[in-house]
Amino acid sequence: MLTDAHAFSGFSVDDLDAAERFYSDVLGLPVERTPQGLWLRVGVHEPPGTPATDVFVYPKGDAHRPATFTVLNLAVHDLEGVVAWLRSRGVTFERYPGLEADASGIVRGGDAGPDIAWFTDPAGNVVAVLRR
Repeated sequence: MLTDAHAFSGFSVDDLDAAERFYSDVLGLPVERTPQGLWLRVGVHEPPGTPATDVFVYPKGDAHRPATFTVLNLAVHDLEGVVAWLRSRGVTFERYPGLEADASGIVRGGDAGPDIAWFTDPAGNVVAVLRR
């Protein structure tokens, strides 16, 4: 029954306007605003012909609590280029105890996992960019 369902993930923010500016203006994602929240369209162009992934961002105002885990993973081909581009747009990368990051903020996974860098959105939710 659920094999025909359209799946999407979602997470909350405390300020929908700030989230819209961040995901649209800083990250450059297509964002559609609805009365209920924001639809982020990730992967619109790659690979060609592949449907985008939908992510729903909804307001919770003062009831919002930032996730302490990654709510959105963005897999990219040119991790170093994307990290440099995000830094140029004002994004600050997180550093976590026990995970050694290079000067740009990338944790080199080696055999333990992918190369990855984390940052937070204006609501404090954790977002990652990782090597595809």
